[in-house]
Amino acid sequence: MASSGSLHDGFVPGRHLIDAYGNGGFRFAEMSHRGSILVTPSGIRAWDVTEPRAIDRNALRPILAEAGTVELLLVGTGLDIAPFPDALRRWLKEGGIGLDVMQTGAAARTYNILMAENRKVAAALIAVA
Repeated sequence: MASSGSLHDGFVPGRHLIDAYGNGGFRFAEMSHRGSILVTPSGIRAWDVTEPRAIDRNALRPILAEAGTVELLLVGTGLDIAPFPDALRRWLKEGGIGLDVMQTGAAARTYNILMAENRKVAAALIAVA
């Protein structure tokens, strides 16, 4: 796919490193995507969350759907670290998924390191300018 490509039907299958972030989006798999993304072992999908308070069970359902292949979820909450609701933390923990909340840039870098180590990691990344 060309470097100017975007998420086909909102989903790119496979495991991919995050090549870059900023300017309102991300680069991965030789593509650019404007907006937030969910990165799971099955692939990368467009994520309609634009601010931390919009993260709820529905927004994280694709992560829980892959609970057997995800042990840790990294949440990038933008330029600032935002509080994460205790109820959501418990819901993920009950699904066997650990949680680490940080700035989007740190989450993208941490995701790349853990994926390179073949860890069972997923990321929910809010796009930053």
